Amino acid sequence: MIPIADQGRLPLAMVYGGGGVVGIAYTAGVAAGLVTSGIPVAGAPALGTSAGSWTASAFALGVTYDDLGSLPVPRVPTRQSGLLADIARQVFGESTHPLVSVSAVSMRSGRRHILDGASHPLADLVAASSAVPGLFPPHRVDGRLYLDGGMWSATSVDAAEVASRVIVVAPVAGRVMGPMGRIAGALLERELASWRERHPESHIHMIRPDRAMASLVGVRPLALFDAERARAIYPLAYEQGARWGDRIQDGAASARPNQGPAA
Repeated sequence: MIPIADQGRLPLAMVYGGGGVVGIAYTAGVAAGLVTSGIPVAGAPALGTSAGSWTASAFALGVTYDDLGSLPVPRVPTRQSGLLADIARQVFGESTHPLVSVSAVSMRSGRRHILDGASHPLADLVAASSAVPGLFPPHRVDGRLYLDGGMWSATSVDAAEVASRVIVVAPVAGRVMGPMGRIAGALLERELASWRERHPESHIHMIRPDRAMASLVGVRPLALFDAERARAIYPLAYEQGARWGDRIQDGAASARPNQGPAA
C-alpha cells in the first residue's frame, strides 16, 4: 500500500514528462491505470513538463482523457499566439489548483522556472510549459515569456515534491524511443541518481514506454503530435499503469527505498 506520510514527508508525489500529444495520452493512460489499482494520483502533488503539465492539470481538476482527446490538435509549426492557452481553456477554464506545478523555461534568461498552479490559471501554465521552440510561439505568464519546459529537462525530477513515494512517468525516455529517447533517458537516469542521493528514504519509480508502444510512435519527433498515434497508445499505457499500480501496492516494485525498477 502507499505509505502514510512519515517524518514530515508527503505519502506520494507524481512527475509527468513531456512528449507532445502522444505524451499526453501516455501520461494520462498510465495515471488512469494507477488509479484503478488504488494509487491516489488525483490527491498527490504533481509536477508536469510540457505534455505532462496537461495530465497533471487534468487529474487535479477531474478532467478525463476523453475530454483531452477531444481537443483540437493544432497543425505545427504555428505562429498563432495564445493558441495553446485557448485550447486548454476549453477544458480547464480559468481554474487554478494548489497541487499542480509545471516547468517552463524563461525566454529571457534561458533558466527553468517552476510555476505554481495555485497562483496562475492552469491553461496559461500548460501553454507556457508546452511552447516548443519552432513549433509554437512563447507564452506569457505574469509578464514573462516562457518556452517549453522540456528544453531544460524532459521531467525535472529534481524539482518534484519530496514524498515517501515518487512516481515518474516519462513518455520519451529509453532506447526503444530512438535517438531522442536515448538522450532523454540518459538525462533522466542522471536526475534519478541525484534524487536517490539526496532523498535516500524516498521510494522512486520510473515508468516509461515499452517496445510495443514505441513501435506505434516511431522515432520521428513530429510523430509525437499525431492524434491517431495518441489514441492508439492510451489503452496500452492504461494497462501498463494498472500493472505498475499493482506492483507498487504489493511492494514488489521497490524492495527498498529509491530502488524501483523501470518499466
